[in-house]
Amino acid sequence: MGSIETPPLTENGTSAPTSAGGNSNVEQESHSAIDEMPSLPGNTVSIETDGLKERRGSSLPLEVGTRVMCRWRDGKYHPVKVIERRKVSYSGVSDYEYYVHYTEFNRRLDEWVKLDQLDLDSVEAVVDEKVEDKVTSLKMTRHQKRKIDETHVEGHEELDAASLREHEEFTKVKNIATMELGKYEIETWYFSPFPPEYNDCLKLYFCEFCLNFMKRKEQLQRHMRKCDLKHPPGDEIYRSGTLSMFEVDGKRNKVYGQNLCYLAKLFLDHKTLYYDVDLFLFYVLCECDDRGCHMVGYFSKEKHSEESYNLACILTLPPYQRKGYGKFLIAFSYELSKKEGKVGTPERPLSDLGLVSYRGYWTRVLLDILKKHKGNISIKELSDMTAIKVEDILTTLQSLELIQYRKGQHVICADPKVLDRHLKAAGRGGLDVDASKLIWTPYKEQS
Repeated sequence: MGSIETPPLTENGTSAPTSAGGNSNVEQESHSAIDEMPSLPGNTVSIETDGLKERRGSSLPLEVGTRVMCRWRDGKYHPVKVIERRKVSYSGVSDYEYYVHYTEFNRRLDEWVKLDQLDLDSVEAVVDEKVEDKVTSLKMTRHQKRKIDETHVEGHEELDAASLREHEEFTKVKNIATMELGKYEIETWYFSPFPPEYNDCLKLYFCEFCLNFMKRKEQLQRHMRKCDLKHPPGDEIYRSGTLSMFEVDGKRNKVYGQNLCYLAKLFLDHKTLYYDVDLFLFYVLCECDDRGCHMVGYFSKEKHSEESYNLACILTLPPYQRKGYGKFLIAFSYELSKKEGKVGTPERPLSDLGLVSYRGYWTRVLLDILKKHKGNISIKELSDMTAIKVEDILTTLQSLELIQYRKGQHVICADPKVLDRHLKAAGRGGLDVDASKLIWTPYKEQS
């Protein structure tokens, strides 16, 4: 992700919040090996206490790269690696906070923690990264390596090891801890390269309609009194009940498109931040009420794609996840492809959540057709009916072991009981797109 010059923003803050980062939800409780040791005669316990204090004192502050156990919001201790540290003051006393990566989990859970969340008895010395990588790769089984790859480097398949390390170094610390959008305060997941004047800002306030962002609540309140937008600045192309979809042209609404990219990067690790949004269309899904149309999620799409990409980036905001909106956005992108008379496929690489959603969508759509279709059907016919690219159909059916290669051609094996089992495993299809409610002209015809 390069440092590209950004245009001036319409709203600039003048001061940053002074509250420190960290997880305020974690109950603060002491944890010491002494508390669990049996009482010993004489002064043995006090000598042990002094020894522990001396050992702990000598290891502080913890070095970047240190591995230690950390109490998470579930109240349990998990292994972490110290990514960064910073000096803070509490009641006039200087101390350190540590930015840690929970090695069992995705980077989206990385956070600043206080010293009393760390079990100092579990501190491991800093290990040389290159040596550690070499030793780990020798000891890992193929299954373990695949599991780690899926957990930690999803969305970076196009990066070599050096580029991946550079990416993780540049984005290792979340710069914005929380954001406010409409009625929601949302914990962020990843680093986003906001302009330098926001470097000292832990929380940002977004206008939910124009997506301008500010440092202070008072600025947002002043802005909302004069912002006359009640929906994304584009054409409404779909309305069904309380759901609405707007098409926003990045060239006509440059600042909105850039602000949307800044916001999305807070929740997408792999996303390349495009400042040149002229080449993209943004499809913004909203829930509508009497106060306006409130953004739920979006996907972007190149205006002209030689690779048949019908979706470049997709995001459902955290408060709206697990409600079927992601599946709706995917289905909507294929409805646009059908209108264009083209097959489509998402731009690679996909994020971890994106890949799961697409596999589920392809499985449900294809197997539903196979269940209802009488007689033989070819891969090409499936592609024409669904607008799903042939390669995506093949990989989906192969992963389900529903396709065989016989006498120079692919043959689909569609046993009804097997199809039912796979459909059940794929889960619900989410919200349906009513194609009759889509009023849209493809971009090439608009030009």
